[in-house]
Amino acid sequence: MSEFYTLHVAGLERQLPICEVNEHLDIAGFVMFSDVEITVACAAELLKKVPEFDVIVTAESKGIPLAYEMARQAAGGMKYIVARKMPKLYMRDPISVDVRSITTAADQKLWLDRNEADFISGKRVLVVDDVISTGESLEALRKLIDFAGGRIVGQAAVLAEGDAAKRDDIIYLEELPLFFK
Repeated sequence: MSEFYTLHVAGLERQLPICEVNEHLDIAGFVMFSDVEITVACAAELLKKVPEFDVIVTAESKGIPLAYEMARQAAGGMKYIVARKMPKLYMRDPISVDVRSITTAADQKLWLDRNEADFISGKRVLVVDDVISTGESLEALRKLIDFAGGRIVGQAAVLAEGDAAKRDDIIYLEELPLFFK
């Protein structure tokens, strides 16, 4: 097997390293951090495909650059909110839900400050992430947004990995294959 997977997305090409998840599965490692060109291009392409929204919500941390850039490019600029992996000292009356991800070894929680939850309440929420794979992170964000009183109008990502590409409830730019051993 090759050490890299060639990704074509938003008119750009990147060589993604093949990373071992376990003895049976490898994935192509897609990380938007530090790649401003791909972040800007993917945000523009996703904005063409998503429904109208009032606020973007993403989970810490790999979706942050995309959420920021989509919020910046959106007409008039939009607010984006990051569901944090740990409660922070500044959080007033935080809310949380459990989350499990294919790229994270242990179960985690996602947290929102009460001010952020209040802001989401009654709003049209666009959930954004870099890659959708198992859908566990999306489910945790859905629970958090529902608890906060927001209404999810779309779930978007740059890439849909493996079976996620078969889902009809997500918006994505390209499919990312899984590599079974």
